[in-house]
Amino acid sequence: MLHSGRHPGNKEHYITPGDNIVEIGANWIHGPSKENPVFRLACDYQLLDKESMSEENQTIDIGGHPLFVPNWFISAGQKLGPETMGPVMEFFMKLLEKSQQFHDGGGEPLPSVGEFIKAEVERLAPEEWKEDQANIAIKMAMINTLLKLECCVSGTHTMDDVGLGAFGMYKTLPGLDCTFPGGYEGLIDHMMMELPKDVILYNKPVKCIHWNYTKNGPKTTGTSFPVMIECVNGETFAADHVIITVPLGYLKKHQSTFLSPPLPLHKLHSIQRMGFGTNNKIFLEFEQPFWDEDCEVIYLVWEDETHLADVVSDVKMSWIRKLIGFNVLKPTERYGHVLCGWIAGWESEYMETLSELEVLHSVTQLLRIFTGNPTITPRKLLRSRWFHDPYSCGSYTYVAKGCSGYDIDNLAEPLPLKGSNSKPLQVLFAGEATHGSFFSTVHGALLSGWREAERLITHYTPASGSVSSKL
Repeated sequence: MLHSGRHPGNKEHYITPGDNIVEIGANWIHGPSKENPVFRLACDYQLLDKESMSEENQTIDIGGHPLFVPNWFISAGQKLGPETMGPVMEFFMKLLEKSQQFHDGGGEPLPSVGEFIKAEVERLAPEEWKEDQANIAIKMAMINTLLKLECCVSGTHTMDDVGLGAFGMYKTLPGLDCTFPGGYEGLIDHMMMELPKDVILYNKPVKCIHWNYTKNGPKTTGTSFPVMIECVNGETFAADHVIITVPLGYLKKHQSTFLSPPLPLHKLHSIQRMGFGTNNKIFLEFEQPFWDEDCEVIYLVWEDETHLADVVSDVKMSWIRKLIGFNVLKPTERYGHVLCGWIAGWESEYMETLSELEVLHSVTQLLRIFTGNPTITPRKLLRSRWFHDPYSCGSYTYVAKGCSGYDIDNLAEPLPLKGSNSKPLQVLFAGEATHGSFFSTVHGALLSGWREAERLITHYTPASGSVSSKL
């Protein structure tokens, strides 16, 4: 295994505000139930607390949206009550569910999820909110906040970029989303123990994968291996097969140079049609909390954002408005008073170019405006920078307008293509972007790796059928 980083998995993206371990990368097990292989492994390795592993937690169906206890703040420096926010949240969730129904039935009236939801709000809100005319403006502003939240969930700049017809391809699993008390690192460490020693070579970023290899390619080693992997440092590795697991963002950026010969046109077109965006975290540590004791999530609503339109007049001036709110890291005994903020899209990418002091100043002013408390001062800030990570180029995949399951299948198809006279299965593709139902998730990435391993096992042992493995 060739790894571009210094550590397996996401280790280099662990950070510690104070003595508290938080994760810059993957954090949640989405849908922790028996259908989720990440959850099964976590249970096998005893990495979760009893509540997370309970049968009750596994049967709760949250539809991909955890039922967090919220605090809603508005830009006038006030907190909204549940009588205002509850009906708006329920209304929005119904529209999201409706957006997912076109995948099976077709007939989508508009190209994107964003356009559909905004049109439905304009059509239905007057009747839905007719008994509460005084709060219509603030409810529209809340819809804008929820649309920004969905940008974080999908990893996109705007929901206008997410295809309506394919939106329902993503499948949720039952179970109340949970985290690893010791972080994802524990899972990776246990999985590494199942592997032969020194099987992973670190600091080996790959420059080019030469397939259908001939003597006219890189220096020959005298072997007949059809694949030659060329690293940035000049090292080469000969192989019968290679499984590519780089993020879709990296493939998009290096699609013309990462493979030689280049990817077939139909694969290139699918890569171009698929969506890959940026969702970043901003962690803040406080001496004392300003949120309610039972609060699990904080939402920020700009009162002047009553028009449902994605207008970025000046990213430099307005980037902070895309920070939709914060998760409260629980339990407090483990994390202290730490918030995890979420920001997606172009504004998120711009945030990465600022110094931590600049981001800290902007976020501090934001919190003082929304809480009405001029003394709020975070002790420390830490943030992710996924767009500028050279081997990620963003966060995760979404189904863009014009994209379909056909494109995900295209991306996952091995090279050479079927019907070729060349040695089969030279280049295989795995990673969350290649899973048709669980893209953007760790369990989707894991299942895709198992799928390609199974493909090779079946190729060499066709009579034995499926071969199962703990890993």
